[in-house]
Amino acid sequence: MNSTEYFKQNPEARKKKNAYNKEYHSTPERRKYRAALNKANRANPAPKGMDKSHTKSGKLVNEAKSTNRARNGKGGKSSKK
Repeated sequence: MNSTEYFKQNPEARKKKNAYNKEYHSTPERRKYRAALNKANRANPAPKGMDKSHTKSGKLVNEAKSTNRARNGKGGKSSKK
């Protein structure tokens, strides 16, 4: 069962998670982080099918969505052996 299915079946858990997310994403750190990403996207928009990817040095570069989002694998488990 994935998280989407779990939260569909458990409305109380979804409510709790949404309350947590609302609080977490309204912190000054998260707002600053989002503002920086928005600024980077305005300055150098990612082409269709691309994401902004964080490099080890902290820079932002354009990278294919599939590559960027697959890097840490489903549920944090890499598909690489």
